[in-house]
Amino acid sequence: MEKIVLGVDIGGSHITAALIDLEKKKEISKTRFRARLNAHASAAEIIGAWALTIENAMGRYAGMPAWISIAMPGPMDYKNGICLIKDQDKYESLYKVNIKEKLAQRLNFPAAKISFRNDAVCFLQGEIFSGSIKGLDKAIGLTLGTGLGTAHMIDGKAFDSDLWKMPFLKGIAEDYISTRWFVTRFEELAEVKIKDVKDLVENHRDSPYFRSIFIEFSMNLAKFIYKFVRKKMPLAAVIGGNIAQAEAFFLDDTRKYLAQMMGYSFPIKRSTLGEKATLIGAGSCL
Repeated sequence: MEKIVLGVDIGGSHITAALIDLEKKKEISKTRFRARLNAHASAAEIIGAWALTIENAMGRYAGMPAWISIAMPGPMDYKNGICLIKDQDKYESLYKVNIKEKLAQRLNFPAAKISFRNDAVCFLQGEIFSGSIKGLDKAIGLTLGTGLGTAHMIDGKAFDSDLWKMPFLKGIAEDYISTRWFVTRFEELAEVKIKDVKDLVENHRDSPYFRSIFIEFSMNLAKFIYKFVRKKMPLAAVIGGNIAQAEAFFLDDTRKYLAQMMGYSFPIKRSTLGEKATLIGAGSCL
């Protein structure tokens, strides 16, 4: 059982959990559970929803995992399991809560065997471990979703680049590369409120602003990746997260704009593992 760990991916609107076989470098079949979350609920409700998803995943396999490794957005005291997210329109009730202790009590699982890692780090680590950049010795990773996650690789290990708050255009990078930007910008252009990028793609493709908003996003993303590349000098970038599921509407343009800035074609790869990348990465980060 030492090779069986539980990987957990917590985002701004969801939680996914699955058992990971580290020896085989893959998710154990039929152990994945996913649930949508209300990131504005009370701390007890949120932690209860997380615990239920984790219990469902563990309940599909005989025995207990050796470890629970949780990928979660920052800011956070990852070592001690204390949430420090503030003023980000999510998880307000968890500010300064020791999530590690609360989950350990709820799951009746040793706190010493529950660890937290930055979600972008876990995503990149998963892609290094068994995904689209396996074999590369220098790469960067971006998770595009409720927030912006960034990570870079050193000697085969992923580290948090913490560039979501980097000064960018008229604010910080996350202001322009996140679900929040799509929601705000589309409302400015079309005077229509959307829920997220999935809603935009599924219900507003006939809008005269549909193409223009993705072109603008492509340019913003290319500018950001250009700055990221200049900082870390990687051989390739890999992207994941909920927004990446709409890659058909922005990724080719992003590559084109970035090539114009750099003077050559820089590889931007789409995650081959999808959601599994963060789960596998969380497990392999031990």
